[in-house]
Amino acid sequence: MTKPDNELHLLECLNLIEAKLNRGHREGWSNYDFDRLIEDIQSVTGVRLSLTTLKRVSGRIKYDSFPTHTTLNTLARYIGYEDWREFVREQERKVGQPEADTTKPANENTAATTDHVEPIAQAAVGPVGGSDQTVESTLARKPVYGYRGLMWSAAAIPFLLAVYLFIASRKNNHFDSDQFSFRADKMYTVGVPNSVVFHYDATRVPSDSVFIVQTWDISRKVLVDRDKHEHSAIYYYPGYFRTKLIVDGDIVKTHDVQIATDGWLCMVEQEPRPLYFSRGEVENGDSVTVGLETLKKYNLEVHPKPPLIRIYNERDLGTLMNDNFVFETELRNPFNEGTNPCQFVQVLVQCKDDVMIIPLSAKACIGDLFLYAYGIGIDSKHADLSGFGCDLRNWVKLRVESKNKHLRFFVNGKAVYEVDFPNSPTGVVGVQLRFWGPASVRGTRFESLDSVYAMPPSTHQLAAQ
Repeated sequence: MTKPDNELHLLECLNLIEAKLNRGHREGWSNYDFDRLIEDIQSVTGVRLSLTTLKRVSGRIKYDSFPTHTTLNTLARYIGYEDWREFVREQERKVGQPEADTTKPANENTAATTDHVEPIAQAAVGPVGGSDQTVESTLARKPVYGYRGLMWSAAAIPFLLAVYLFIASRKNNHFDSDQFSFRADKMYTVGVPNSVVFHYDATRVPSDSVFIVQTWDISRKVLVDRDKHEHSAIYYYPGYFRTKLIVDGDIVKTHDVQIATDGWLCMVEQEPRPLYFSRGEVENGDSVTVGLETLKKYNLEVHPKPPLIRIYNERDLGTLMNDNFVFETELRNPFNEGTNPCQFVQVLVQCKDDVMIIPLSAKACIGDLFLYAYGIGIDSKHADLSGFGCDLRNWVKLRVESKNKHLRFFVNGKAVYEVDFPNSPTGVVGVQLRFWGPASVRGTRFESLDSVYAMPPSTHQLAAQ
């Protein structure tokens, strides 16, 4: 196929995109219109193209090379075709031209040329190996393990963050960060749901591509008015979040926000917002328990699939650091019927900008586990994680010892794995446990070199000893 043919097909594709977006002729599009197109393309295809790529393709930025296969396929899928080849085949059928190999570049010199695709989009369409991406689209193509599409999405987060930050750190910022201001009205707040007001100033730059990201997931950015100065957001889940102000694709400012819990918090993860249990419903003597009766009270069925239970205890743990600490907890997941024979459980030791994710399961299911430890991931497909298999119908004691970044894991008093983690030390902020169906936790505590932080079920104050 000749270069003119390629350009004619691309022009027709752009006309169809223009009609679909319905924002007028593309020559008059502002950055805001391009941002709308970026979001729309991602919602349809799962791929996030950059502002630069779309401006090049549309002719707003001079660029002599033809777009890459990834860009062409994404544009074709956006307007309803399987890929670029199918789009070209349909165009040639209409005019009676013979089919040709449309996947080749316009000339040999463009073969090595690549459009700029956001790191997030690259993670979304291929495998990747601390906490930014489109996690859902990545997991839909390559799950992490077991029920990963829902329960285990957190395992992918640190990898995606590392990939994003590695690439983002090498981008040339278009703006001086001193041109902007960005802060939240609170750095530390307790309880969910909880609202935070962001105060920002981006009036000193001409761009109208200004976004605020309130969590680790950079795909959930919100377009804000450049000429305004406040944006409010609701947090439904606790955690430690590095929020961001983004202008023309560059992160120009960040601000940390911690949403803590008042003692233990139990909930069911669901859309559009979680179901929260009251303290009286889950405090059970020496344990925190979400039982069958509690689930029935809210008409939550355990068949064919039990609900995803999250149990949190997150707060200010002072100087507790992840390179030297001891963590202990006991847990129980007695429901092993129907679709839950593996009784997959995750225990997350959460930090200010990192996470450790410890898997547990029935012994028969240890072939499908994934351990993530502050920058290193271990898959049971390539490592022996059999020690994390146990009888979760009974109480299981988990212990983690961290000394000078060397981690040792114990299950029911037996050493089952050890590894050194590569990431820089950071502060510990709490624990999260994830179960399918009825769940219990007790005896949770952190120990540092000079303090013990106990998390009893019947009090909402941290018991420092």
